[in-house]
Amino acid sequence: MRVAVGSKNPTKIEGTKLAFQHFFKDVEVVGIDVETRFKQPFNEETITGAIERALKSYSEDFDFSVGIEAGLIAVNKTLTGYMDFQVAVVYNGKRFTIGFGPGFEYPREVVKKALKGIEVGKTMEKISGIENLGKKFGAVHYLSKGAISRVELSRIAVTMAFIPWLNTNLYDL
Repeated sequence: MRVAVGSKNPTKIEGTKLAFQHFFKDVEVVGIDVETRFKQPFNEETITGAIERALKSYSEDFDFSVGIEAGLIAVNKTLTGYMDFQVAVVYNGKRFTIGFGPGFEYPREVVKKALKGIEVGKTMEKISGIENLGKKFGAVHYLSKGAISRVELSRIAVTMAFIPWLNTNLYDL
């Protein structure tokens, strides 16, 4: 099984690899550098970014491609009005499926700055004092005191997106 990931981010690549290894014995995952239109995605842009990553990284050399995008999605009754969700898209060259990872809330300062155009990762690097936090273990790891990492969020989101492929008899694929 060969899988492309529309990113060079090691947490996204590893999360994808872990998701596919749960279902397939021999898995090769290749990260492909993909740019999207959104520096800091909000709401529907998060899903669109994941779709773009999956479509742009696919080629006939792969069985599937995966796009993963984290973004702030408006959620009523939360402290800041937004939650961060990791969205994954699995694509086979013809159809794509979408899955979400667990959501969490950033501190108010992070959301305020994101609404002004400053990427979440930049603000979290300042708060945590850790450079390239998103490529190491992610803000969720820092905020959850090590309970969950970005690799795990990616694994869960990819697994959720892969559910229809595991049950093609139940889905219109």
